[in-house]
Amino acid sequence: MLYPLTEEQEMIREVARKIAEERIVPVRAELDEKEEFPRDILKEMAQADLFGIFIPEEYGGLGFGSFENCLAVEQIAWGCAGVATAFAASGLGAYPIVLFGNEEQKKKYLPQIASGERLAAFGLTEPDAGSDASAIKTTAVKDGDYYILNGTKQWITNAAEADIYTIIALTDKKKGARGASAFIVEKGDPGFSFGKKEKKMGIRASTTGELILEDCRIPKNRLIAREGMGYIIALKTLDYARPGVGALAVGLAQAALDEAVKYAKQRKQFGQPIINFQAVAHMLADMATQIEAARALTYTVCRYIDTKPKDFSKYAAMVKLFASDMAMKVTTDAVQVLGGCGYMKDFPVEKMMRDAKILQIYEGTNQIQRNVIARELSKEYK
Repeated sequence: MLYPLTEEQEMIREVARKIAEERIVPVRAELDEKEEFPRDILKEMAQADLFGIFIPEEYGGLGFGSFENCLAVEQIAWGCAGVATAFAASGLGAYPIVLFGNEEQKKKYLPQIASGERLAAFGLTEPDAGSDASAIKTTAVKDGDYYILNGTKQWITNAAEADIYTIIALTDKKKGARGASAFIVEKGDPGFSFGKKEKKMGIRASTTGELILEDCRIPKNRLIAREGMGYIIALKTLDYARPGVGALAVGLAQAALDEAVKYAKQRKQFGQPIINFQAVAHMLADMATQIEAARALTYTVCRYIDTKPKDFSKYAAMVKLFASDMAMKVTTDAVQVLGGCGYMKDFPVEKMMRDAKILQIYEGTNQIQRNVIARELSKEYK
């Protein structure tokens, strides 16, 4: 479908698509096989100003919103979901500073992130704190003009590759989630190191690993907002980021459909292309319909977010839930359409199926998204 886009929005979409076609697609299989971080491709995205899409102009960004960012993510994910995850994760790390940082923090860090000079990452998940983010154990103890952080963060996207990390840690363990605070930690800070790099089923071009904080000493001016705001900052950050997962899912699913239709028109059985068989044709029709429905929901919610509503948790959860479930189904069906070829690494759909699974898990499992939606519904119907 042709969605009404401004000249600037169309340009963002075209630039991201060109990078996907010319730089990502030719090397995506190699990046996946070698589990190689796509730093050179990210540099090209930086040169195209893609890292600064949603960062305000006064801090070196383009000053656009969620919708424009998702246009870019969708096209990059069409090329490779792993590369798109590495790109989007820097935005995830930037959101706490954009939304809650003070003027000094914004002026120092946002231009570096917007230019792509330094990548960002978001440190929330821990070994005992996954879906239950309030169960974090990492601590931050004030010591004069400093905070000392101790703890381990697990499954962090862009770990060791990023330079700027927003870390959620407890400043008052007695208060539980209300005692959490958010901090900016930089690569090279004393006591800050990285653990093992995870070996994953999919998105293997994206680095996932541990952050280790051992008496990590940072200046007190790295506290974002104020003590006790960490959990709120984390939840609001995820609200803004989840539509990006929806856009990533749409791009990935569209790539799988493109491959499936192309194959179905070329592959002949019983004397004719398999797209002529109703069993295959109906699968493709359902795939296309599901993608358009997810795209429409994603675009609509992103446009809504850009109107600056007070709360949009329910809709952000809906996008993430619906689009990622769709991507898992569409990529699985794409493998089925290609049959034996679909299961082989010579064809890209087996990678797409592996990549799709994480979309139902990271940034809040789809079971958690259903909890969020149901909770908001309960508030609305009194």
